[in-house]
Amino acid sequence: MRCFSCHRLSLSLICQTCQERLFKPSIKKRQVGQLEVYSFYPYSTIESLLLLKHKPQGYRVFNYLAQITFRPFIQAYIAEDSRDIAIIGVDEKIKEGYSHIACLSKQMQTAHSHPQYASLLSQNSIKYAGKTRKYRENNPRDFLYTGKENIDAILIDDIITTGSTLSQAYQVLQKHTVSVDFALVLADVNE
Repeated sequence: MRCFSCHRLSLSLICQTCQERLFKPSIKKRQVGQLEVYSFYPYSTIESLLLLKHKPQGYRVFNYLAQITFRPFIQAYIAEDSRDIAIIGVDEKIKEGYSHIACLSKQMQTAHSHPQYASLLSQNSIKYAGKTRKYRENNPRDFLYTGKENIDAILIDDIITTGSTLSQAYQVLQKHTVSVDFALVLADVNE
């Protein structure tokens, strides 16, 4: 097979050279209203991989990215704080036969962290890609939460651009007495 980044022959999705040079995660924090959002990469670093979410091979790529970022993060987090925590993915809708957000959620499952699959879904099909903050504010995602209430949670998504999607999701969860510790994303467009 070929490396998904440099296209050289490789036994894994990302060759050892690219893993060492390009895909070393570096956690950054961004504040969106009252919500802290942690990201692993600048968007430009992994853009080509993130765009694969619209293709069947994206399933393998998102699982791989989650294994090298989300999985070690949650293991370290649980080692420090062993209370039970829900993992709530933003809009885990199935496209191309899988949900790229559910791939991220799955890698966060431990004895103390439990994915709440498809519990926070948008009720419309508005696309935010390439849209302005004003457009996003005027066209809310209209999230519906059907998961457990009175729980602690980590909110997850693949990308943060303006923060409006995560902000809307956070507000809906607050109405259902879900205490969101923070949000976790693969990439931040603003870095």
